Amino acid sequence: MPPRVQPTARQERLGAELRKLRVAAGLKATEAASLLGVNSVQMSQIESGIAGVSEERLRRLAAHYACGDEELVSALVAMTTDRTRGWWEEYRGSLANSFLDLSELEHHARFRWDVDFLHVPGLLQTEDYACALFSYVNSEFAEEDVNRWVEHRMRRQIIIERPDPVPYEAVVHEAALRIRVGGRAQAKAQLRRILELSEADHISVRVIPFEVDGFGGAGSAMVYAGGAVPALDTVVRDGPHGTAFIDAEAQLLRFRTLFHRLESVALEPGRSREFIHRLAKEL
Repeated sequence: MPPRVQPTARQERLGAELRKLRVAAGLKATEAASLLGVNSVQMSQIESGIAGVSEERLRRLAAHYACGDEELVSALVAMTTDRTRGWWEEYRGSLANSFLDLSELEHHARFRWDVDFLHVPGLLQTEDYACALFSYVNSEFAEEDVNRWVEHRMRRQIIIERPDPVPYEAVVHEAALRIRVGGRAQAKAQLRRILELSEADHISVRVIPFEVDGFGGAGSAMVYAGGAVPALDTVVRDGPHGTAFIDAEAQLLRFRTLFHRLESVALEPGRSREFIHRLAKEL
């Protein structure tokens, strides 16, 4: 099989995890390559996600690396044997790969956490809200491009609407709920949509009100997707120059701790619903 021209984030993550296991075992890439009967270039391609690896070879590497975490090995096997071509593949070539990588990450997630301070999280947005947001930020783009972004965002919401939904928790600051991305009617409809979704047992929305004292976490927006095992969790953060997928163990621990800290200063789900309901009545 020829090398991949542009591996997905999931394929790169598999290779990165194999590299972590090798480094933890104190082995050089040339030693691992010798075990598989490949050269160092091919081994580098496997560890960068450019080349795939079979289940048999993956298990052979895990054994050679003395990896005793069978749950992790099984999760990696599932990644290498998965042949899913999800709905997001329809957008390949017309949307940035980061959009598709996020969709694939969400599809496989065990749970999903969102933290946002200036915008309603994408999984909770109405179509009108998403359209107003994309149109404002990307005013120089053609209408068909905006429509494609909006359509993709709406389709991503399948993970919380399908028969086996992903458990979802969102921590949203009051500022995000008060900023009128669209007009008054759109803002009211958006708040009602959040209230409607938050009635589901698998969805929890918590609000951080302006009145919280000593709050300095407004730069901590994140998407946290739970992997098949904690070691395969991923944090996604948007920046001015693109989207970053974070998987370093120390950083995952940092963001898990940060999420729970933000969650602890937010209103309980019931009180958050009352809070959102009051905001909707004010509009």
